[in-house]
Amino acid sequence: METGNRHRSSFILHRYTHPLLLELDFLQFQPQLRLSKSEETTFVFDPVRRKEVVLGPEELLRQLVLLYLLEIKKYAANRIRVEVGFEFNGLRKRCDVVVFDAELKPWLLLELKSPKVPLTRRTFEQAARYNLQMQAPFLAITNGLSTFCCALDFEQRSFAYLADLP
Repeated sequence: METGNRHRSSFILHRYTHPLLLELDFLQFQPQLRLSKSEETTFVFDPVRRKEVVLGPEELLRQLVLLYLLEIKKYAANRIRVEVGFEFNGLRKRCDVVVFDAELKPWLLLELKSPKVPLTRRTFEQAARYNLQMQAPFLAITNGLSTFCCALDFEQRSFAYLADLP
């Protein structure tokens, strides 16, 4: 991910550290995907939404990430929401995955990108802008090949990269 000392979003940094690329193996969960087929369409069972959804490239990554969160991080399925809608600058937007804390406040926002999309400062800033609305203390972005996660301090208007998902 590209770095620098300043950026144009409203989240101004007082402290900036170098990004840490997380080594997360999402593909280990591919055998656990519950797939079905109807004519030409492939579906996957979503353990959070508890229904079958059409399997496309972005949905494949989402399902692998969800299995990682459930199996490795042991997050409770009832505290995870997929495609959480919100309004940003008068436009309807969606966060890919949000994990909520015990008080049902956003705790971790995950933004998923296609493996074809490199994770740059711009993609990170997009997720950070979305998180200004959610105010989750943790933010992660992944394209399945690269993953970055940070802890946010809204009072100090700063963040620090983490070596793992919280």
